Amino acid sequence: MTAPTADQPSGAGALTGGHPQRWLILGVICLAQLTVLLDNTVLSVAIPSLTTELDASTADIQWMINAYSLVQSGLLLTAGNMADRYGRKKLLALGLALFGIGSLWAGLADSSGQLIAARAGMGIGGALLMTTTLAVVMQIFDESERVKAIALWATVGSLGFVCGPLVGGFILEHYWWGAIFLINIPVALIGLVAVIKLVPESKNPQGDKPDLMGALLSTIGMSSVVFAIISGPEHGWFSAQVGVSALVGAVFLGAFALYELRIPYPMLDMHFFQNPKFIGAVSGSLLVVFGMGGSLFLLTQHLQFVLGYEPLEAGLRMAPLALTVVALNVTGIGPKFLMKLGVPKTVLLGMTVVALGLASIAILGGGTDGSYWGMLLGLFLFGLGLAVAQPAMANAIMSAIPAEKAGVGAGINGTLAEFGNGLGVAVLGAVLNARFAALVTVTASSLPAAVAAAKSAGERAEIQDAFATGLQTSQLVGAIAVFLGGLLAAALLRRAELAGGGPAVPPQAGPLDKADVNKAADRADAAKADDGAAQAG
Repeated sequence: MTAPTADQPSGAGALTGGHPQRWLILGVICLAQLTVLLDNTVLSVAIPSLTTELDASTADIQWMINAYSLVQSGLLLTAGNMADRYGRKKLLALGLALFGIGSLWAGLADSSGQLIAARAGMGIGGALLMTTTLAVVMQIFDESERVKAIALWATVGSLGFVCGPLVGGFILEHYWWGAIFLINIPVALIGLVAVIKLVPESKNPQGDKPDLMGALLSTIGMSSVVFAIISGPEHGWFSAQVGVSALVGAVFLGAFALYELRIPYPMLDMHFFQNPKFIGAVSGSLLVVFGMGGSLFLLTQHLQFVLGYEPLEAGLRMAPLALTVVALNVTGIGPKFLMKLGVPKTVLLGMTVVALGLASIAILGGGTDGSYWGMLLGLFLFGLGLAVAQPAMANAIMSAIPAEKAGVGAGINGTLAEFGNGLGVAVLGAVLNARFAALVTVTASSLPAAVAAAKSAGERAEIQDAFATGLQTSQLVGAIAVFLGGLLAAALLRRAELAGGGPAVPPQAGPLDKADVNKAADRADAAKADDGAAQAG
């Protein structure tokens, strides 16, 4: 056991109210997080402008979008480990600086190659931000307020996903495409100053040497797997490009797991995967993001291709989902479910409601004769389920990992989000394509191509109906996957509770009595004594 550094918050202090400026720090963190998440989606509305002004090809556009997520997802675990080892404040500040510099480069780029390189640089900053923000939340809030803080942090994810097209559409109506990147710079500067002045440093420098081999293996492995997921819909799941990338990813991730089991201070302790609580939280988080990412991908197509809305109009009509999540978590209603029900029941409830939302969208809003109003109930239920389930699962993942590994825990949480979103788009998109191809006689790779190839108005109507039916089937598949994932996660989390001897219910917020403080201080003193003995040995 390694002794805490001088700038690491002590155990007793962490239990007596947290950092005095914790809510202000959380606001700064959420602002930085929102900027990163917006950048994941904002570029989609700028594709026509980039195609015209930079003479970008289809392959160029794909790399502009994918370079960011590919680099970010590949570095998440490494970034989390670096934050734990060298200091979460330092890495958060570095992430903001790199993200700001990358945004400036992207905004001023005058060729496709420059923009792709800038997006990759922004992905490095994004990886540092995604891991350190949640790790800092875990450090500055005590147990009585941590659930609410994580809920607010998670709310930013839903807000960023929905608001990206809205922000991008508004900027492009008034300015040139580069402004969607330059707007990040003042946010990054404000965040950098606030982090330097407000955020306390914390770290856990384990081992004599950094785990460079683990970082290399995990980065190559995860980047390859994500590249295979991204390439699948475009090149075909059985193509050589996808197969080789997936194989390389599997080999390197397998080598990473074996290597981490053999070294004394691993980047990722593989024994975490023997913890039922950790496995339950991981499986639940992966499947709820699977349903969310895949279903929202399908929903945007339904709003545009079937109901005929423009991209900005479609984004506005998805806003009720994010507004529901924000309203429930900001008012504290979402976290109260966790306080009252405990982790397993809360996860099951939240994911069941998400599944009902997806089913409602498919049934009430499906078909060419459907309407947006038929989707509204589904969007509300989707948002309600996310507000209940997401904070519970993030809290379960982070609490299943020692506090000194908070950065790695945040890296795992971020990696799950990347994998889940990519798998959701890939799998549910494949279901849509298979169902669509089975229902139409025209050979085409997409709805617009099929409509263009139609020879009559009746054939076009048939194609529209087939596409709507494919969307409905895909949404129902997503609903079933999310519901079954909720059952699995709840069962594993309940098993972990029984093995641990009690329910994993966070303590209610409130003042600690003197006995609690004394016990906390005794535990901190005992930990220091153990550290001293370990160092002496």
